[in-house]
Amino acid sequence: MKIKAISIFPQLYEPFTQVGVMKMAIDKGILDFEAVNLRDYTHDRHHTTDDIPFGGGAGMMFLPRPLIEALETIDNPAGSWVKIGVAPQGDRFTQRMAEDLAHEERLLFMAGRYEGIDERVMERLDLTISIGDIVLSGGEIAAIEIIDAITRLLPGATGNAASTGEESFSSGLLEYPQYTRPRELDGEVVPEVLVSGHHANIAKWRREEALRRTLIRRPDLLRDFDLTDQDHKYLSKVLADLRGILD
Repeated sequence: MKIKAISIFPQLYEPFTQVGVMKMAIDKGILDFEAVNLRDYTHDRHHTTDDIPFGGGAGMMFLPRPLIEALETIDNPAGSWVKIGVAPQGDRFTQRMAEDLAHEERLLFMAGRYEGIDERVMERLDLTISIGDIVLSGGEIAAIEIIDAITRLLPGATGNAASTGEESFSSGLLEYPQYTRPRELDGEVVPEVLVSGHHANIAKWRREEALRRTLIRRPDLLRDFDLTDQDHKYLSKVLADLRGILD
């Protein structure tokens, strides 16, 4: 996969290419990543990239012309790259979206700063993504989160491909609790089932714990999840237990 990210601070991306999943993917030739300096597409001696917004108000905005030139130069021929903006008004980023984008060949990210990006530029993008109802100092941090989530889904990018399918949101549920050595820590003991060696019981426990955790922490996820009859029965029991505690 080829990924490019347009920014006035391309150096923000560099640390993430030197460690972890992105570094492994780059070293293996799975990912080709480049941070593109927006100032390279300016033509004045000050390399100006921003100006005040029409209509007044605080802050500055990116000039549209350098962004458009960068988009058109990279996305040539037109449509060869999926052009993605990162902004609070975008579609909420989800694991399903990461999985869909991981099947693309070329992704071009554009990170905004200041008061945002001229709407005439936004209209040229294929997709706008938000990582949540928060305001950051720049879109680079959000873009890095999205790129990391996509990269780790690329075949061969992680050391254990099976692990990415068992994590929170991958199955539609939050992940079950995880434990490692020591078996006892300050009086707290790892659940007996996990050291029993009984794989069917372990799988059942993990499924139930994932359902319990999702019900309590993110019940909204259950609306679109395909629950089995056994799942319904277990969740009904959890709800009954909770009502008993509250009563």
